[in-house]
Amino acid sequence: MNVYKTGQIRNVVLMGHGSCGKTTLVEAMANLSGMTTRMGRVEDGNTISDFDKEEQKRHFSISTTVVPIQWKKVKINILDTPGYFDFVGEVEEAVSAADAAIIVISGKAGVQVGAQKAWNLCEKYKLPRMIFVTDMDLDDINYGQIVADLTELYGQKIAPIHFPIYENNKNVGYVNIVKKAARKYGDKGAKTECPVPADVEGTLEDYHNTLMEAVAESSEEFMDRYFEGDEFTVEEVSNALSASVHEGSMVPVSMGSPVLLRGVANLLDDIVEFFPSPDMRTITGTNTKSGEPFEGNYDDSKAKTAYVWKTIADPFLGKYSYIKVCSGVITSDDTLYNVEPGEEERLNKLYVMEGNKPQEVPELHAGDIGAIAKLNSVKTGDTLATKAEPIQYPQAHISTPYTCKRYSAVKKGDEDKIAQALGKLMSEDNTLRVVNDGANRQTLLYGIGDQQLDVVVSKLKDRYKADVELSKPKVPFRETIRKNSDVEGKHKKQSGGHGQYGHVKMRFEPSGDLETPYVFEQVVVGGAVPKNYFPAVEKGIQESVLKGPLASYPVVGVKATLYDGSYHPVDSSEMAFKTAAILAFKKGFMDASPVLLEPIVSMKVTVPDKFTGDVMGDLNKRRGRVLGMNPDHQGNTIIEADVPQLEIYGYSTDLRSMTGGSGDFEYQFARYEQAPSDIQQKEIEARANAEEEE
Repeated sequence: MNVYKTGQIRNVVLMGHGSCGKTTLVEAMANLSGMTTRMGRVEDGNTISDFDKEEQKRHFSISTTVVPIQWKKVKINILDTPGYFDFVGEVEEAVSAADAAIIVISGKAGVQVGAQKAWNLCEKYKLPRMIFVTDMDLDDINYGQIVADLTELYGQKIAPIHFPIYENNKNVGYVNIVKKAARKYGDKGAKTECPVPADVEGTLEDYHNTLMEAVAESSEEFMDRYFEGDEFTVEEVSNALSASVHEGSMVPVSMGSPVLLRGVANLLDDIVEFFPSPDMRTITGTNTKSGEPFEGNYDDSKAKTAYVWKTIADPFLGKYSYIKVCSGVITSDDTLYNVEPGEEERLNKLYVMEGNKPQEVPELHAGDIGAIAKLNSVKTGDTLATKAEPIQYPQAHISTPYTCKRYSAVKKGDEDKIAQALGKLMSEDNTLRVVNDGANRQTLLYGIGDQQLDVVVSKLKDRYKADVELSKPKVPFRETIRKNSDVEGKHKKQSGGHGQYGHVKMRFEPSGDLETPYVFEQVVVGGAVPKNYFPAVEKGIQESVLKGPLASYPVVGVKATLYDGSYHPVDSSEMAFKTAAILAFKKGFMDASPVLLEPIVSMKVTVPDKFTGDVMGDLNKRRGRVLGMNPDHQGNTIIEADVPQLEIYGYSTDLRSMTGGSGDFEYQFARYEQAPSDIQQKEIEARANAEEEE
């Protein structure tokens, strides 16, 4: 792989709905550019992008893959991202490293939710973009309708630059709207000039006029010329298009059939012509030593800095840290400083990744994307710089996982192996979380959705020979009391020699604070219980609240007051008083009208307006209390509701089903509330049965 200067680089992320043809488009680009001699097929599991066993087995992308395409002396780093929503973290990482985007739309399926989500991400990161419509070789593709749908969604930004020519309902060529010229397709992406067919001249005129209006709006000079009836040259139109694409005021739309290599060369030409090189973008970090801002801006002449935007930790490939050079020129013999942990890392080799094949390069210029192997201290989101100028860049925003399942080892003794394997998977995927819930004796795995968690289970088994099973997590109920009680606890044992004697009288009442397990007070007078046994009594309470008498859940909101008791000068001990306190707690708790509390979460659900009624109805079925609805002024409603945590299991899948994948949600723990009596009864019985089985 040649070394490319900043101005010769384009970093382009491919985004779109699942199965819209992104990976096939990459194959076509690689084949046309001479990188490969034949095109792989997703169905055959032999594409450059989908090299992971899980991807080959499932026939869809799971991870972002980098494929550097060399085209007309320009290096185009293509970042092929997954389309399925469970793997959104991969897309977010790729977008943080890209300078422009291609939103891929299947001509057969039309403008799907995934394309709209891709557009929203581009808006968030202010990415210049183009739209490419695939599957044009199939019958009944209505390209005009897709353009109309896009225009309805995004207004006059949408600027088609090609449209198809049909003969006998087959797409046989295209019209270039900028040049007002037609081409017919030949074999393997070849094309020949032809006259514009008479039946599309009207369409060409409409599209051309729309495009010229958009070009006229790019400058006052052009606007004056347009009103004077002056014609713009092809070069002027191309330059105006390029400037408008850079600033995001225009989004060109083109089309083709990657399977037949049609339209792909045009797309590569457009990427080179219309998309910015990295030095036309900006990036600002902070010098952690001086606190001053540092504008890296992909400038070769500045201090060496790079952002780690992705990690792979494959047991066969090894660990690679994917970097984007933000300033300076990084060479293979550099020593770089990992700013956050403050550790230096010596580089041995620099690579450019072609799918899963590392190609060694001597240096990477500002704006280029490459990889470094075996950096021990480095993780995704870190900044590499020099010790003299420790620059840190802000980390990319990665979606928070809300889908949760309990996991357990199939074979006892595999727990450590599973924990280590999950650690490696989490280093690759920042949307995975492992949470140890000691109170309920369960370990929880969080992800974006069920499909992602299924892939994790499969990877654990195939890659690391670690077998786990997923199940519904236990909800972290709590126990508390509603009334007061007054009890005594006596522990008396005589077995020759010293006996054991501890006797306490205690009052239990609600403390009013459900954040704290217990409050302990003593009001003993006259030395009925010596002071040196007070800590032992509290320790008995402290142990008791870990596992309540009602259903073995942790206890909250109890005030325990020691007011009397008795002791034996010989047989009393700390252990005896602790045991007496435990006995008193069990009796006092059960006498004080015990109840189960369930966790309530505050949820925000963002859905297109047309789905609001369905989602509200579903929240009501889940015992949710809708607190408010607010428009986001983008055609969506944000529903705010309090929902019992017990009822949100599987919500990610259900919300996608209700909204066609367009709904999003987030939640956070709000408080505990008393559970309805039927749920309390069910939980108490289930817990009793579980205790019996154990």
